[in-house]
Amino acid sequence: MTAEEVTNEEQNIPMEGEDITQKKDGGVLKLVKQEGTGTELPMTGDKVFVHYVGTLLDGTPFDSSRERGEKFSFELGKGQVIKAWDLGVATMKVGEISQLICKPEYAYGTAGSPPKIPPNATLVFQVELFEFRGEDITEGEDGGIIRRIVTKGEGYTKPNEGAAVEVCLEGSCEGKVFDKRELKFELGDGESLGLPSGVEKALMAMEQGEESLFIIKPKYGYGNTGNSKYNIPGEATLQYKLKLTTFDKAKESWEMNSAEKLEQSIIVKEKGTQYFKEGKYRQASVQYKRIVSWLENESSLPEGEEQKAQALRLAAHLNLAMCFLKLQEPSSTFDNCDKALELDETNEKALFRRGEALFAMKEFDRARADFQRVIQLYPSNKAAKSQVALCQKRIKEQHEKDKRLYANMFQKFAERDAKVRQTALSAQRLKRAVAEFICLDQVPFCDFG
Repeated sequence: MTAEEVTNEEQNIPMEGEDITQKKDGGVLKLVKQEGTGTELPMTGDKVFVHYVGTLLDGTPFDSSRERGEKFSFELGKGQVIKAWDLGVATMKVGEISQLICKPEYAYGTAGSPPKIPPNATLVFQVELFEFRGEDITEGEDGGIIRRIVTKGEGYTKPNEGAAVEVCLEGSCEGKVFDKRELKFELGDGESLGLPSGVEKALMAMEQGEESLFIIKPKYGYGNTGNSKYNIPGEATLQYKLKLTTFDKAKESWEMNSAEKLEQSIIVKEKGTQYFKEGKYRQASVQYKRIVSWLENESSLPEGEEQKAQALRLAAHLNLAMCFLKLQEPSSTFDNCDKALELDETNEKALFRRGEALFAMKEFDRARADFQRVIQLYPSNKAAKSQVALCQKRIKEQHEKDKRLYANMFQKFAERDAKVRQTALSAQRLKRAVAEFICLDQVPFCDFG
């Protein structure tokens, strides 16, 4: 007999509780066994941590996280668990224990989950919610931008760099609203509107119609300088409520033919240059990156266009290197100089800027080699000569520092060895004294009187 064949009178578990389905079809009944604390409920996308015990209607157990001794976690509302769980856990508070009675259409349906769960089975779960936390949307999951979804969006596509977006936003810091606007702009232009980089990164994670709350750490906010216009202090954590009303994606590389890529590259290059002149280096870098993404692997250029594309790629990498120098990101500067030198191995700007990046990374020997290469190829470059002299000064300072360090180190080693020798000598003396004492102690008693 399957669980569905057991009548209500025969069941060990009574069919009671609140219907929490949207359709009110009785598909998920929830009965609170222990009240939770606070008023906050988990939101779509939150990572939740629970313990659960699952049984059939006749009380037969089929799964238990408690027996395994390890809490179960999943992202709420993302379809990672059965529908009943996404519905039920979304209504729970931290510390709450609830019973969920789940009809087949909200559990494992007509197929079941053999061998323990038969087809068309109604399931009973006792669930305890321990913790929930927002979704980290940063690439490295460094906790810099945390999302809490208030209203789920539509579809599966999201804005990309260059997409035209319409957004309602409200920014606050320490409970005080400092920015509330409705905006239309292209992603990549946010800095010119006074938006921190984290807002644009947040928008690129959203679906159309989505409304979410974002916690943005200083790295993705206004950094250690803050924002004087909004009276935001340095190292401030920001909160943004964003609603992505609509968006039009920028064309991806695969959606454009070669002629379009070249045409658009020229346009965004000019746009990037304008941003650079205005001191908006991060925004400028976004434009130059688009050129690289469009042309880096382009192999179907018409005859005579390869040279134009290569010139645009070279300019993009050189300009990116300059942007990252201004942003004090030497490793990214170095990478783009290397890319530029792959296209033109004697490029003066690429060699010089790579030398600057290496100098900032305190690799003075390698930096000097790049500046010397510049002088060799371009003898009139006075800046490179100055940099060589500065590198030599730093190398000398480093050698002097190393000498002092090693001298101190050797002195400490000598002192340690002296202590070891002294200890060994003392031990030998003690051993000799003990031996002499033992010998004296063993001399037969004599009467010298």
